[in-house]
Amino acid sequence: MAKKEAQTDLFVYKLLEEAGINLTYQGSDIKELNEALKNASKKGTNKQGYPEYCGVVKDFVIVIENKADINKHIKRDEKNLISQDQKDIENYALNGVLWYAKQIIANQTSYKKIFAIAVSGDSKRHRITPMFIDNGAFIREPLGDIETFTLFNEKSIEDYYKREVLKEESSKQKKKEEIEKIAAVLHEDLRNYGALDDRNKPLVVAGILLALDEMKTKNLTLDYLNNDDIDTDGFKIYELIKSNLKRSNLAPEVKLDKVLAQFSIIKDTKKINEICEIVDKKGLKINSTPLKHYTKFIKEKIFDAIDRIKNSDDYLGIFYSEFMRFSGGDGQTLGIVLTPTHITELFCDLVELKATDRVLDPCCGTGGFLITAMDYMLLQAKNERQKEEIKKNQLFGFELQSFMFAVATANMVLRGDGKSNLNDEDFLKQNPLKLQEEFRANIGFMNPPYSQGKIDKNLTEIAFSDHLLNSILKDGKVVVIVPQSAMTGKSKEEKIIKANILKNHTLEGVITLNKNTFYGVGTNPCIAVFTAGIPHYKDKMVKFINFEDDGYEVQKHKGLVETIHAKDKKAYLLKVWHDEIEAPSKFCVKTTIEENDEWLHSFYYFNDEIPTHEEFEKTMADYLTFEFNMITHGRGYLFGLEDDKDES
Repeated sequence: MAKKEAQTDLFVYKLLEEAGINLTYQGSDIKELNEALKNASKKGTNKQGYPEYCGVVKDFVIVIENKADINKHIKRDEKNLISQDQKDIENYALNGVLWYAKQIIANQTSYKKIFAIAVSGDSKRHRITPMFIDNGAFIREPLGDIETFTLFNEKSIEDYYKREVLKEESSKQKKKEEIEKIAAVLHEDLRNYGALDDRNKPLVVAGILLALDEMKTKNLTLDYLNNDDIDTDGFKIYELIKSNLKRSNLAPEVKLDKVLAQFSIIKDTKKINEICEIVDKKGLKINSTPLKHYTKFIKEKIFDAIDRIKNSDDYLGIFYSEFMRFSGGDGQTLGIVLTPTHITELFCDLVELKATDRVLDPCCGTGGFLITAMDYMLLQAKNERQKEEIKKNQLFGFELQSFMFAVATANMVLRGDGKSNLNDEDFLKQNPLKLQEEFRANIGFMNPPYSQGKIDKNLTEIAFSDHLLNSILKDGKVVVIVPQSAMTGKSKEEKIIKANILKNHTLEGVITLNKNTFYGVGTNPCIAVFTAGIPHYKDKMVKFINFEDDGYEVQKHKGLVETIHAKDKKAYLLKVWHDEIEAPSKFCVKTTIEENDEWLHSFYYFNDEIPTHEEFEKTMADYLTFEFNMITHGRGYLFGLEDDKDES
């Protein structure tokens, strides 16, 4: 037992070290806390007693008590409260840490907020449960279990307190909801005053943003858009777009022409260039062209409000996601499913993206992967010269849909660069060896078009993945997000492609994601990670991870929302992925694979954990309750009992 307790102590020590939290072992270097614990023995002898760890982060006291046995995590009394009987305080982690927290609250006055954290088990199989106690000794129920102490370091603890204890909404979520409301209003105005369809709405938004960017450079105000007798507002905006793209050195000329051809809708659509009566949000009626109205709205609500340098969100992607949600989704008909920012960031973390990497996204949509990759790489750049190299020569993309290509180009221009290596071409028709030679990309990120395999068997998600793998340099990494069905390989063609992938490349792992990752689309996604150009050897151990519980949840009227636990859960995932810790099989299975396997956690997982005594008792109680209910309702035959209701 002593050895197991030492392992638990070491496990907790490493968690604190990784989170950057400095606590004192078996005591406190803060005099007032030591005084508060001088009579805190768990045996109730009024002698001194100390938790495993104690200390202060910001103005919060953190107290940690741990037990080696996961079955000794918590004991409740007959009222279902956390027992404070002396034997339970001694024997159970949460009961014990609650005791220490109460002693600190009762015996000092400086610290009024305490996080009491119970840890049981070891690095592979454990429970970590925090609870909060304030200076009124008001004891809440335990907060949600965590996997790391990341949420309790100086950077995160106040946000954790506000969101998990006070139940306040995060500033990030507030900002997201604000942008979504703006997008909803803009969607309505684009439809009501311009009769624009869902394909053209993002083009108008992207074009106006480019025009506003150029107006700022030329010190022009909104009065420039006066729809005079010579030039319409649409013509002026179009010319501003052209000027911006030329100033950004968009080349070659044919690429500039392709992009401008898409934005020509702004000058050529008669309805949005005619003066009409527009009712603003205050109910005032104004005479304006819809284009000037849109430009004024976007400038005030978006362009002036977003700090493009510090904010890495693909805001045009947010707009287009909103348009699809409101419209019922021609995006889905086109197979376009835009990738949430937390997924594009996870891709970069999975491959530990470096400033020297060269990234290819062959289905780049609005440019979300490339923008996130650029942000990651720029943060690691050593100097301005390397930053310029990243922007100009290390980001590559393809987008077949011409209007999305124009949106992606605009988005990259507004974000700083990377636009010169976008291509308005069919990726699947490119020679992969030539792409290797031309781009020399060692990282591939992709969210391919979904459900196109129903139209053409050569357009399946696994076919896109295979082509991308063949386009990346040897020993490079490829990460794709695809429907789980792509990893099962049910059709003959998909099975052949899976076999071919293993013949030429290595599958590193597959991560099953939250089913609501693409909320509203109805796709159950997963992430697959490969090493390009190195054949998959037979004894290779592949990771299959169940990351359905990722800290994101669907909330009414809000959609998919990031909870405070998302950061903790991602930190745990990355530690498992990078082999820093072992995880139970319910989270991660490591196994060899066959080409005909379903490459998913659910295929390989079996429950190898011995149930705790409490779990056994609960299962038996549930069974006996079920049996009793069935018998009392005349279904005793289910349990081999004779039905004697007809006997007299």
